[in-house]
Amino acid sequence: MNYRHGYHAGNFADVVKHVALVVILQHLRKKDGAFSVIDTHAGRGLYDLRDAAPIATGEAEGGIARLADLAAKDAPPALGAYLRLVNECGRQRYPGSPLIAANLLRPQDRLTAIEKHPEEAAILKEVLAPFRGAVAQEADGYARLVRLLPPPSRRGLILIDPPFEATGEFEILARTLATAIRKFATGIFLVWYPIKSQSAADAFIGELLAAGIAKALTVEIAVAPPSERLTRAGVLVVNPPYGFAAEMLATAALLAPRLALDPARNPATIDVNWRAGSE
Repeated sequence: MNYRHGYHAGNFADVVKHVALVVILQHLRKKDGAFSVIDTHAGRGLYDLRDAAPIATGEAEGGIARLADLAAKDAPPALGAYLRLVNECGRQRYPGSPLIAANLLRPQDRLTAIEKHPEEAAILKEVLAPFRGAVAQEADGYARLVRLLPPPSRRGLILIDPPFEATGEFEILARTLATAIRKFATGIFLVWYPIKSQSAADAFIGELLAAGIAKALTVEIAVAPPSERLTRAGVLVVNPPYGFAAEMLATAALLAPRLALDPARNPATIDVNWRAGSE
């Protein structure tokens, strides 16, 4: 499958992924020490939902638009912070992962946002220009990640959110992630993946666990039964911070009823499962 960010900005998978991102960043902010964020497949950083690509899919209508009635003050902390960031962009624009991360940096923190496609990378550089601690790089995200690890701060988050353009993307992702974890064993890794086949997703996770990962969980969302469209996706979190699972469960209770494609016949599910270790 081909999951270019612009076509799917603000969809159900983005909502869950970006809330998970905020949960982790808020945890990292609790300590004074600097942290680093590396986003390997950053996209352009900010998406106009009136552009042809998001209009063609209409996926934001089944994602962020479903949360219009949800007040940030009534939500769990990370979901509330996410909603405030989205609202600051206006109803017609949606922030991607690098812009969300840049907004949560402190003066001592750093963000490296990597994007392979030249046109997207050029826009990303403009979007991140106002943020002193953020830098955009045009490069292959997998190759650049391995070169950047471990970060100088020795604290940080690695976000890997590939478009799944390549044949065998799960295998490429698993190899790169295993290498990255060896180089930065204490880092937090947030990895997005589509679920077109549950067995393929489980095989990917199983391959990583076989490499000896001690602590990992998944958050998987299904908004409808399997179909040709993307209706299921997940995030794998390696070394999740304390309290991550509990906050995602609290968030799931608010999101699931709103994100189902057909709530009456097929309620959405958001499952949080430890795959290795526990709190």
